[in-house]
Amino acid sequence: MQRQAVNPSDWSVKLGYNQAELIGGMTRQFICSGQTSVDDAGNLRHEGDMRAQIGLALDNLETVVKGAGMTLANVIRLGIYATDVDAALQNFDLLGARFGGHDVAPPMTLLGVTRLALPGMLFEIEATAAD
Repeated sequence: MQRQAVNPSDWSVKLGYNQAELIGGMTRQFICSGQTSVDDAGNLRHEGDMRAQIGLALDNLETVVKGAGMTLANVIRLGIYATDVDAALQNFDLLGARFGGHDVAPPMTLLGVTRLALPGMLFEIEATAAD
């Protein structure tokens, strides 16, 4: 798979993501449902703690992606949902560290929502990956 960043200006790169990417040579596409701050039994963890919820959601995303034989380097699109956009943005360094470690900055959308699936859930991240 080849990735070509498309950034008419660099404002998004400074925030850790590309405005778009041109993907070529792809053989498989992986679509992952929203990953949240739940344990292996589906129980919410870190209620009320945005930073901890983002960290566990990213752990869960990475685990699911690995299950397809891929890594976070294969992620080509993120959809992010947060009950508090400002709190999520204050903790986006976690995304930068996780994806930057793979030298990728996938295009993403962050949406503020009134609630997520479980009471106390603050953050959800879905992904599309390819190889």
